Amino acid sequence: MRVILNDEVKNVGHRGDVKNVADGYARNFLIPKGMAYQETKANLARFAQEKKKYDVRQLKDKTAAEESAGSLRGLSVKVARKVGEQEVLYGSVTTADIAEALAAKGIELDKRKIVLADPIKRIGTFQIPIHLHKDVTVEITLDVVAE
Repeated sequence: MRVILNDEVKNVGHRGDVKNVADGYARNFLIPKGMAYQETKANLARFAQEKKKYDVRQLKDKTAAEESAGSLRGLSVKVARKVGEQEVLYGSVTTADIAEALAAKGIELDKRKIVLADPIKRIGTFQIPIHLHKDVTVEITLDVVAE
């Protein structure tokens, strides 16, 4: 089935792309979630109208993200955890823990914007990327210390 992507879809394409995807994937996932429209003349016209509004909203969101990035740049947060032998944590530090540490500093941030390749299981200092917008990423410093 040919669809017009209404949003960024990982491993498929970007907003505005016309892609050929499996019928079930389109009918059961992309279209019900509003991530795509079936390719028709009416939907192409509809997408062209929505594109103007979307571009204005994206510019506004990017500006807000850049302002937030300015306040986050160079920020350092500390998380204390119990450690066992050889400085290995009991449990791990996750994105929720980092978001909670940021909230304690007065910065409200959605944990989904914090990117960790793997949960942190050792004490030390780590550079944590935060994706505020698809074009705006800032790194903060995380210090994991023993309780």
